Amino acid sequence: MKIIVAALYKFVRLPDFAEKQYPLLSLCREQGVKGTILLALEGINGTIAGSPDSINSVLCFLRSDPRLADLEHKESDADFSPFNRMKVRLKKEIVTIGLPEVDPNQQVGVYVSPKDWNALLSDPEVTIVDTRNDFEVNMGTFKRSQNPQTHSFSEFPDYVRNNLDSNKHKKVALFCTGGIRCEKASSFMLSQGFEEVYHLKGGILKYLEEVPESESLWEGECFVFDGRIAIHQQGRSEE
Repeated sequence: MKIIVAALYKFVRLPDFAEKQYPLLSLCREQGVKGTILLALEGINGTIAGSPDSINSVLCFLRSDPRLADLEHKESDADFSPFNRMKVRLKKEIVTIGLPEVDPNQQVGVYVSPKDWNALLSDPEVTIVDTRNDFEVNMGTFKRSQNPQTHSFSEFPDYVRNNLDSNKHKKVALFCTGGIRCEKASSFMLSQGFEEVYHLKGGILKYLEEVPESESLWEGECFVFDGRIAIHQQGRSEE
C-alpha cells in the first residue's frame, strides 16, 4: 500500500484548541493514520502518515473548520509508515521559541516561493540563515547559508542578538524544514528592527518537492522528524 507522509502547520488563533484533541485523535485512529499533531492557542502543527484516502479524510476534517480552510500541507512518499502510533498533544507553542511575545499571527516575514528561492540565494546582498539546529544543518543545507550552530530553536534569538545587525544585514533570508520555524524566526527578527526578512514558503520539503534536481541549490540530505530519518531531492526517503 502506498504511504503518504503529510506535514502541515498553520498559525491561527484557536481558543478552543483543547476541544479539538479527541475528535481529531478518534478520526485519525479510525482511518489508520499515525503520527503526531500539536494543538495550541497559536495554531496547529504536525506530520501524519497513512494511505492517500485516509490522509485526505483527515485533511478534509481539519479544513472543515473555517479557520483552517486554507491549511496547506507538504507530501512525500514512504515505503513504510514512519510512525508507530497516533498522538494529538496540547501545547503552549506549536514550535518552541520561548518568547510569548513573538506571534506570527501579528507579523511575519515575506514568503518566497520555491521557484523564486534560487534568485534570492544568488543575491550577494542577502544574508542566508539556516534556522535549524546544528545536527540538521550538518546533514545538508543550501549553498552560502550560515549555520547558527544551535542545539535547539529556543537558542535562535540569542544567535540573532549576538551575530546579526539590523543596520548591517539589510536583507535576511531564512529557511527551515517545513517553514514553521521561519515563521517565528522572521517574526522575532522584525521585532528586533530588521526591515527586510524573507523566508522559504513551505520550507526545504516544498523546495525539494517542486524544484528540479538539475536546478537545485540544495546540498546533502534533509533531516525529517520521523522513521525515515532523511529525504533527498524530490522527496525520496533514506532509511
